[in-house]
Amino acid sequence: MNDATRTRRPILAGVTALVSLTLPFGAPAAEPASYESAKVDTAHGDREFHLLWPQGAPGALGSEPVDRPKITVYRAPTETATGAAVVVCPGGGYEVLAADHEGKQVAEWLNSLGVSAFVLQYRLGPRYGHPAPLRDAQRALRMVRARAAEWGVEPGRIGILGFSAGGHLASSAATHFDDGDAEAADLVERVSSRPDFAVLCYPVISMRAGVVHPGSRRNLLGEDPDPRLVWKMSSELQVTPRTPPTFLFHTDDDPVVPVENSLLFFQAMKRAGVPGELHVFAHGRHGVGLAPDDPILSQWPRLCAQWMEGLGLFDR
Repeated sequence: MNDATRTRRPILAGVTALVSLTLPFGAPAAEPASYESAKVDTAHGDREFHLLWPQGAPGALGSEPVDRPKITVYRAPTETATGAAVVVCPGGGYEVLAADHEGKQVAEWLNSLGVSAFVLQYRLGPRYGHPAPLRDAQRALRMVRARAAEWGVEPGRIGILGFSAGGHLASSAATHFDDGDAEAADLVERVSSRPDFAVLCYPVISMRAGVVHPGSRRNLLGEDPDPRLVWKMSSELQVTPRTPPTFLFHTDDDPVVPVENSLLFFQAMKRAGVPGELHVFAHGRHGVGLAPDDPILSQWPRLCAQWMEGLGLFDR
């Protein structure tokens, strides 16, 4: 009996042996038109978007689309809007963006729950390493919070969701944040970058050898990173009691990003007293997004929605 026909069910797993890394990053479900086009988010047509820094991002190396991080806006329908919002971080190994099945489709699913979504195009390696992607995620959270009234969002119901390397970015935002600078001339910088909740889907978490996805670390931190930077950007080592409630989903036999990444983060949450939920499915490939064609993995969006409801995010 092979994996395609074996009965599968979601389980909570203990720490298992590391699996081999066979792919450079979680590839999109469909091949992009070109490698370069996959570095910018073009999945949304003419939908409303906003540059995070209209006058140029800090540390920008040019003025091309890859140098100009942005959010694309998916407002929840007025009649069902809950006031909750999520910044969505597609995966792609910090090298490309899986902007359709880990961006656009996820935003549409969130809208179906009455949640507004803001899909993030963040800067990528090897052109941009740390701290550019994290700055982009922090700025996106600040922007949604600063413009909450305009977008029909509650400032205390703003979360972040990420897949694979985007999950590392989301976990970084959930462990590296500040309360804003009340004296900043830029009004966006006056508000907090702390997400109120996080959703991490088959995430890269650790930058440490033996657990890390090598391509993500190389693109984010370089070929031979300083051990202090490896420590700083290993999210399981940065969890504190202020880390927001977090939902995680992974597969036990993920061939790209070992399940230990999610297990380590969840264990760190438990030690810090951070509430959360972890779902480890027995089998499944990496990079499935909402997994609409998989009768087992497609349960995770329902489980996540139930968890979000339990947080009171759907209360009107």
